[in-house]
Amino acid sequence: MDAISVIRTKRDRGELSPEQIDWVIDAYTRGEVADEQMSALAMAILLNGMNRTEIARWTAAMIASGERMDFGALSRPTTDKHSTGGVGDKITLPLAPLVAACGAAVPQLSGRGLGHTGGTLDKLESIPGWRAHLSNAEMLDVLDTTGAVICAAGDGLAPADKKLYALRDVTGTVEAIPLIASSIMSKKIAEGTGALVLDVKVGSGAFMKTIEDARELASTMVALGTDSGVRTVALLTDMATPLGLTAGNALEVRESVEVLAGGGPKDVIDLTLALAREMLDAAGLKDADPEKALADGSAMDVWRRMISAQGGDPDAELPVAREQHVISAPSSGVLTRLDAYDVGVAAWRLGAGRARKEDPVQAGAGIELHAKPGDTVTEGQPLLTLHTDTPEKFEYALKALPGSYDIAPAGTPFTATPVVRERIA
Repeated sequence: MDAISVIRTKRDRGELSPEQIDWVIDAYTRGEVADEQMSALAMAILLNGMNRTEIARWTAAMIASGERMDFGALSRPTTDKHSTGGVGDKITLPLAPLVAACGAAVPQLSGRGLGHTGGTLDKLESIPGWRAHLSNAEMLDVLDTTGAVICAAGDGLAPADKKLYALRDVTGTVEAIPLIASSIMSKKIAEGTGALVLDVKVGSGAFMKTIEDARELASTMVALGTDSGVRTVALLTDMATPLGLTAGNALEVRESVEVLAGGGPKDVIDLTLALAREMLDAAGLKDADPEKALADGSAMDVWRRMISAQGGDPDAELPVAREQHVISAPSSGVLTRLDAYDVGVAAWRLGAGRARKEDPVQAGAGIELHAKPGDTVTEGQPLLTLHTDTPEKFEYALKALPGSYDIAPAGTPFTATPVVRERIA
C-alpha cells in the first residue's frame, strides 16, 4: 500500500477501506508517510468528508497507535469534558477543580491552541513553574491526591493524533468534522475515563459555524463514545461572542481564578455550572451541588492543590504584556454584536496563538473586553484593550477588527442567545 493511492481514493470521493485507514495511520505514526502527504489527505477529507464507518475505523486506528490508560484503581468515578474550541474558552480551568470538589476524579487531557482558538495548556503555562507534561505515574498521583489533573496527553496515548493535531493547525484543515471527531474521541477513549461531556461550540468563533454542523459533530462523537462504552453527552454552546471578558493566555487564567473566587463574568459561571452538572450526573453523583462548591471555596482549594502538584505557584504574579492599545466606542448606544472570530484572530495576531506548530506563544498577549452584547456604551469609552509584548503586531491585529462589532441607538431591544443551545445524548 502507498500514500498516493490512499490520497487519490479520498480525492476522488471514494470510501477508504479499513485496510487503507489502518495502514496510513500506522505509516504516518512511524514516519513512512510524510507530513506533506498527510496534509494532502487531510485536505481531501475536509473537502469530501467521511462516512460513519470510515470515521469509526479512523478513530480505532488512532487509538491502536498507542496505549490505553486505566483508572480502575481510583476510589472516585472518573468524568471528563472536552471543548471543540472557542475564543475566551477558559472553562476547563475552573471546571476541573469544581467537579473534583464535588467528589469525582477529572483526568483532563488538554491540548494547545488551534488557529484562532486558545489552548488550555498554553493558558496554564503562563503560571510560573506549571508543567503540562507528566508521566502516567505522575498523572495518576496528581489525580489521586487532588481529584483533578490537567495535562498533555503522554507520548504513548494516541501518538498518531498528536502528530496530526499539530499538522491540522497549520494546513487549514482544523474544521474537518471527521478529523475533529476522531481526534477528540481517540484521546478520550484511550484515556479511559468512565464518562465524557462534550462542549461543542457553534457560531462565528467556533469551528462549527452552523447549528447543523455542530449537531453533526456532536452526534458523531456521542455515537463513537457510546459504542466504546463511555457514557457520553454533548452540549451545543454559543460561540458567536467570546466567552467572558478575556481572550489570551494569562488574561484567561486571571479570569478563571476570579470565577473560583466567587466572581467573574456571568456567561463563564453559567457554562461552568452547566457542564459540571452534566459531568457529575454522568459520573453517578447526581446529588452533588457544584454551585455550593464554587461558593464555599472548596473548588478554589482543589485548584490551588492541583496547580501546586504540577509545579506551579498559585500565588505567583501572572505575566502582563508590555504594551497595550485601546479601542474606544465610536458612538453611544447598545452593543448588539461582538464577533468572536474577529476577536480570536486579533488575539492570535497579537501573539496569543501560533502560525506554525513550532511557534511559541506570548503569555501576556490577548484582548480584554470592556463590554458584551446587550451592554450600554458611551462614545469614547474603552471597548477593547489589546495586549502584546511586540507593538509592531498592533497594526496587523487591528486589521481583523473593523466591522467586528455593532452599536445600535440607545433603547434598541436586545435578546441574548442562551449560552447552552441544545443537548445531545
